[in-house]
Amino acid sequence: MTSCAGDKDVAIAEEADLSIDYEKYELENGLDVILHKDSSDPIVSLAIQYGVGSNREKTGRTGFAHLFEHMLFQESENVPQDQFFKLVQDAGGTLNGGTWKDGTVYYEVVPNNALETVLWLESDRMGFLINTVTESAFYNQQEVVQNEKRQRVDNNPYGHTSWVLDKNVYPEGHPYNWQVIGELEDLQNATVEDVKEFYDKFYGPNNATLVLAGDFDTAEAKKLVEKYFGEIKRRQEVTPLEPQPVTISETKKLYHEDNFAQAPQLHRVYATVEQYTDDAYALDFLSEILSSGKKAPLYKVLVKEKDLTSRTLAYNNSQELAGEFHIIITANSGVDLDQVEAGVDEAIAKFEAEGATDRDIERIKAGLETQFYNGISSVNGKAFQLANYNVFAGEPNFIEKDIENIKAVTKEDVMRVFNTYIKNKPFVQTSFVPKGELDLIVENSTRAAVVEEEIKENVEKKVEDAVATVAKTPSKIDRSVAPTTRKAPALKVPSAWEATLSNDMKVYGISQDEIPTVNFSLVMDGGHLLDNMEKNGVANLMTDIMMEGTATKTPEELEEAIELLGASINMYTTRESIVIQGNTLTRNFDKTMDLVEEILLEPRWDEEELGRIKTATINGIKRSAANPNTVARNVYNKVLYGDDHIFSYPTSGTEASVSAITMQDLKDFYATNFSPSISRFHVVGKIDKDTALSALTDLEDKWKAKDVTIPEFPVKEQRDKSSLLFVDIPNAKQSVINIGYIGLPRTSEDFYPAEVMNYKLGGSFSGAVNMVLREEKGYTYGARTRFSGSKIPGTFTASSSVRTNTTGESVQIFKDEINKYKEGISEEDLAFTKNALIKSNARRFETQSALLGMLQERSAYDLDSNYIEKEEDVIRNMTLEQHKTLANKYLDEDKMAYLVVGDAATQFSQFKDMGFDEVKMLDKDGNEIDLKDVKQ
Repeated sequence: MTSCAGDKDVAIAEEADLSIDYEKYELENGLDVILHKDSSDPIVSLAIQYGVGSNREKTGRTGFAHLFEHMLFQESENVPQDQFFKLVQDAGGTLNGGTWKDGTVYYEVVPNNALETVLWLESDRMGFLINTVTESAFYNQQEVVQNEKRQRVDNNPYGHTSWVLDKNVYPEGHPYNWQVIGELEDLQNATVEDVKEFYDKFYGPNNATLVLAGDFDTAEAKKLVEKYFGEIKRRQEVTPLEPQPVTISETKKLYHEDNFAQAPQLHRVYATVEQYTDDAYALDFLSEILSSGKKAPLYKVLVKEKDLTSRTLAYNNSQELAGEFHIIITANSGVDLDQVEAGVDEAIAKFEAEGATDRDIERIKAGLETQFYNGISSVNGKAFQLANYNVFAGEPNFIEKDIENIKAVTKEDVMRVFNTYIKNKPFVQTSFVPKGELDLIVENSTRAAVVEEEIKENVEKKVEDAVATVAKTPSKIDRSVAPTTRKAPALKVPSAWEATLSNDMKVYGISQDEIPTVNFSLVMDGGHLLDNMEKNGVANLMTDIMMEGTATKTPEELEEAIELLGASINMYTTRESIVIQGNTLTRNFDKTMDLVEEILLEPRWDEEELGRIKTATINGIKRSAANPNTVARNVYNKVLYGDDHIFSYPTSGTEASVSAITMQDLKDFYATNFSPSISRFHVVGKIDKDTALSALTDLEDKWKAKDVTIPEFPVKEQRDKSSLLFVDIPNAKQSVINIGYIGLPRTSEDFYPAEVMNYKLGGSFSGAVNMVLREEKGYTYGARTRFSGSKIPGTFTASSSVRTNTTGESVQIFKDEINKYKEGISEEDLAFTKNALIKSNARRFETQSALLGMLQERSAYDLDSNYIEKEEDVIRNMTLEQHKTLANKYLDEDKMAYLVVGDAATQFSQFKDMGFDEVKMLDKDGNEIDLKDVKQ
């Protein structure tokens, strides 16, 4: 049955406990310390949030906060170069950091025996770092950050949009006028003295919050915090920034010809207000009502009535100092953005006429409880939340006020903020269109002053440090030696239960009581494997059409029924399966499963929705044709698997194949291939076996088994030569590199040992290829190697995105490092691999989603209940000789395909002289191009 507003299932239950117990105190040096004890798993999260983001920078000196995020991972006075990642991984932990406009955060999640290690590490970079900021280290990270910009901004469709908007929404000198990653010119011109001054001001204990969350002894933790952080001196006083909301005095319309866009995009921004204000909460609701779902005015006008786009998006972005309200419409290919602009204005007028309703407000509030629980499902999530609230709201437990403020929003509040910030207000708007399609921009737009980086020949810069040894800052303790750790917590795999229903569907479950939610998935074998090559993409469309209503519910009604339960239900297609995945509150599991049953057994087969889905899919295919990463993935699969294997065709299909698909094709696929006999149901959360199986009773009775034949495809014979294959993306600022060949199926007894063998080559940040290409050379933001596989042989792949003018050298480095790896690794590297993989199992089962993934892996390959213990035995027992044998058996760089997707005009010709057995140019579909037809 469908829930109604006012039901106990809707909104946040009165008995819901979303608070987090904690203790807060302050060290003499001003460091805020927050402790949250959670003994659910033997792990600890340490998070340090500094009150510094790009908002503390100045014009001409931008990008420093983000650059320092990188610098702090390099070395400190007592932690040698590149050891930060290695030490945490060696302890079985994970780590990272992030910078945004208003803040910077660093975190580690480790087995609880490594708590002292991460406190030592974090304190060393807070109080004992600055003497290690040398010219050479600084230059290296300048290069890495510039590569991050190329990867995330310059080489991406619409990547420059934020720069154009912020430059025009915020006046010169406003802290939000520049991008977090900084201006390329500023990064290149920055000096060591500049960044040292920035660090001294903003990275002291009196501008930071330290949070420990997890399984630890409170008294011991306090002693350790004092031991490592207590002696660090206060730095300069940091005055809190006051809100600086802006007013847009007149509407500005700008345009840019985008090298990577395949469809025009309109992006409009209104100035709003800072976070945690009454208006900010109401603006969040307004954005949802205006754009989210099939009842939204933007959807009704732009998608349903005018067919100008397949998706509408609006959101309010209230930050520490100011806020913006965004409307983003990526139009269908070839659509004039004047039409889109008119449609947006019509939708806004429609909202004004119809207004917000109580039902709208209730629908949005219904999902908040699930959303908040998901946010605190891990110790790291709790640590982030406590730190964030402490820094920006002044109290770690602000979650309770936050929820009350959200619950207080009314439809009148929504209409008030609409009238205050949106109705008839000036805005900044961009038109980003594909190269050569200026006729699609909004009329009377002005060209945006986007600066594109010019591709130049790579010139190695040698940076010599004036002082060979690093001066040590005095300390009361010996910081030069890492703390000793106690014995790592033993592996403790949560117990799981199994059942087989009378319709042959297998069910797997794990009870986990920490939060009152349930995560579940129904996995049906087949997916893309069941596609007809002549009508590729049917399986993908299936999972879209089945979410568009049921026999008794319109698409709008189904969407609302899910939302009013505070649930999410998603359906998607993979290469080997169709998956229904959901997340709901425990008290609403039965009703959520009623909807899953209805979706699965009573499709609506809505012709109108199919038309929109096909249009959206074709738009996505067109856009992906300009995305270097998508092009690389598709061509790589075609080259390795060959035309006779379905994996050489994208799951989404092609423009032609999707256009040809009919509703009857979908009905036939459903009738032939949907069966419980090839399905597995997984459930994890605050639910026991009996309750879970009871909720599946109707599905068991109504869904009858049938025989389904999943076809087998020939896997291309192993390669016998090295092939350099180049796909041209003119003016690409980075080259995407994929290197490899067909490897092993997941079911091979050598598959997991091969994964273990690969770990030190490129299976982690500390892998050899990343250490050379990123940390030594500064050519990339990251480089990895991996084995993939299922019941069907997967691939060995080495991959990276590198600065364009380093393409040839980067390919050679990959080749050399793979060859060198076969000579064997050191005893130290093998010990590191064993520690990292075995000890990290302490973190492996913390969240419901992680447990769900474990169940899915186990059921997919019919693994024993103790398969993780067996994996640990493989790791523990591996010898140097076995490692070397595996490397030589499964790594042969002389037989790999070397695919490069980048700028052919500047990069292709060099490969003819690099010793490859063959050098070819391919088009974006993987077809060979006669080199006589290529301009060089």
